[in-house]
Amino acid sequence: MRVIRVETSAATILLTEAPEPKVRDRQTGEIAKDAVSGEALMTIGAVYIEDGDSSLIKVTVPESGITEGLALGAPVSLPGLVARPWESVFNGQQRHGIAFRAAAVTPAAFPVSAEASA
Repeated sequence: MRVIRVETSAATILLTEAPEPKVRDRQTGEIAKDAVSGEALMTIGAVYIEDGDSSLIKVTVPESGITEGLALGAPVSLPGLVARPWESVFNGQQRHGIAFRAAAVTPAAFPVSAEASA
C-alpha cells in the first residue's frame, strides 16, 4: 500500500487529544501492536494548520514515541509523519479514509510570525 510522506515544516500542529492506547478489537479490548516491532501503539488527536486551512487528524504513534511534556492545546512536532489511504467493506458498506502515523510526538514551539519579528 502506498505511503505518502507529509511535509510539516510550514504547518502548526496542536495537540487536541492526549495519547491513549490504540484499540485493535473493541469487543475484546485488545491493544494494537506494531506489525514489525510488536510495540504497543497509541493514538493522539491533533489539529493540522497550514496556509489558513485546518484539519483534525488522528495520528498513530508507537508507545516509545510519546514524549514527556505534552500539553493539550500546545504545539507538537510529528517527526516521520506519513499518510496512508485505506478502504474496506464493513457490514456491506464501503468505507475509506486516510490513516496518519508518526515516529513520535514531541513538544514544539509556536512559530514566530513575520509581524512579530519585524
